[in-house]
Amino acid sequence: MNYDQIEGKLRGILSEHRFLHSIGVVECASDLAMRYHCDIEKTRIAAISHDCAKEMKTEELMVIAKDENLELDEVILAEPQLLHGPVGEFVAKRDFGIQDEEVLNAIHYHTTGRAKMSTLEKIIYLADIIEKNRSYNGIEEVRKLSKIDLDQAILRAIDNTVHFVISMNALLHPQTIDARNSILLEYK
Repeated sequence: MNYDQIEGKLRGILSEHRFLHSIGVVECASDLAMRYHCDIEKTRIAAISHDCAKEMKTEELMVIAKDENLELDEVILAEPQLLHGPVGEFVAKRDFGIQDEEVLNAIHYHTTGRAKMSTLEKIIYLADIIEKNRSYNGIEEVRKLSKIDLDQAILRAIDNTVHFVISMNALLHPQTIDARNSILLEYK
């Protein structure tokens, strides 16, 4: 499927709120792709597809994860909504025919990040956090940084996430820490 076909299919599947968020991610990610010289069509397809499994029920996410032998670590088992990224990769392959590994990885890791993310993975991770419909303390600083330095914007976004998760006494996924450390090590 091309971008327009995927968007049309998701318009009929996702709630209005989720669909508007996905369109916001497409717009933000497209701007970042132009700024950081990433393939625009791949970016648009990854962005529109990134939350294709977000509104699945936990039971459905778990069934797909088990059927597809996805890694279910302790944090995922305690916070199964994090599965919407990895399950989204599967849904994007099955329902949209996406085969591009770079696009599929961007969908898979958009919730947690990971070490050594590609530029496309970074763009989708960041666009999901800063698209125009999002609002939280510190977002404007991340948006400003996104126009100057992609890695610094991601570091600030991860720091904000870590602070929020700690304030909620919730679990932090190890891949998020790996993503932060990986970027910091690139500057050493």
